[in-house]
Amino acid sequence: MSDALILDTIEAFLARDVAPHVHALEKSDTWPAEIVARMRELGLFGATIGPQYGGLGLPCATYAAIVERIARVWMSLTGIFNSHLIMAAVVERQGTEAQKRDFLPRFAAGELRGGLALTEPDCGTDLQAIRTTARRDGDHYVINGTKTWISNGIHGACFALLVKTDLAAEPRHRGMSLFLAEKGPGFTVGRKLEKLGYKGIDSAELVFDNFRVPANRLIGGVEGFGLKHALSGLELGRINVASRGVGIAQAALDESLRYAQLRKTFGKPIAQHQAIQLKLADMATRTEAARLLTQRAAEMYDRGVRCDMEAGMAKLFATEAALENAIEAMRVHGGYGYSTDAPVERLYRDAPLLVIGEGTNELQRIIIARQLVQRNPA
Repeated sequence: MSDALILDTIEAFLARDVAPHVHALEKSDTWPAEIVARMRELGLFGATIGPQYGGLGLPCATYAAIVERIARVWMSLTGIFNSHLIMAAVVERQGTEAQKRDFLPRFAAGELRGGLALTEPDCGTDLQAIRTTARRDGDHYVINGTKTWISNGIHGACFALLVKTDLAAEPRHRGMSLFLAEKGPGFTVGRKLEKLGYKGIDSAELVFDNFRVPANRLIGGVEGFGLKHALSGLELGRINVASRGVGIAQAALDESLRYAQLRKTFGKPIAQHQAIQLKLADMATRTEAARLLTQRAAEMYDRGVRCDMEAGMAKLFATEAALENAIEAMRVHGGYGYSTDAPVERLYRDAPLLVIGEGTNELQRIIIARQLVQRNPA
């Protein structure tokens, strides 16, 4: 199937199955079960998984374009399959052959869905500070600890779980491992976390109390590579978040363009006032620049070369563009934009998450700077 046909299929899905229901689902913060079922039929849960495992095997550039289009309509949907696909990417890149054969076909079919379980109550950006532990006990590991802000935490069934397997290791990352943890005895959902925006997708606290996981679920089969494995998946995650930023920025621009041509003041549409024209021009320029940065990062990812700097640049710029465009859209709409009936109000609440998630934008700047120095020695 060509990229154009894939994107046309996504557009039809959004127009028919998503757009008419977004306002009600957003307002009630309801997990969109029927939409998720349709996403499963479309193969979105296997979008980037290789065809040999039942996935669509889409290049990252095509995946990024899909994420952008979905985010224009309802950003929350992108989180339901993004975290899931990062988990799948880690297994496909780093897992044992047995893990790939066992898990990837079920991931691709959407039969087994989930995501990443990295963040804890006392650590987010500094993942080496996690406290969740895994102790070897025969053919199992016993896990204790708590994870928080975990996407798909309630409705997901399997998570790539980052733990400490060696508390004395120095540097700390050498004592970290990543497991495939399916829900079962000792693995419970603590609570659903309420959010300013990003409604519909479940964000939850996960609690592990003497949770036993088979030793063969250690991703890669060797302890001590958990942080490295987790970070390898975040390249895809940051490209996804950048694509969401492009989608939010574009949606804010589209809504502002439409409204500016309909709303009149002083006898003419506000689109004819220079103050509004300046805003629209800046919004359009930010959106296009963000899209190009995201495409470049996705193309590098597809070539299999290191792209943490490029993914960081795309994530940084696109998410800031989303935030700025959402605020400008609110200003273009005036009082109407502050109403909960206006789509720009949702964009205004969703955009701030993007500058925080998948590594804060402050962290992205550090990653970019370090890579610049490393790639350009004096």
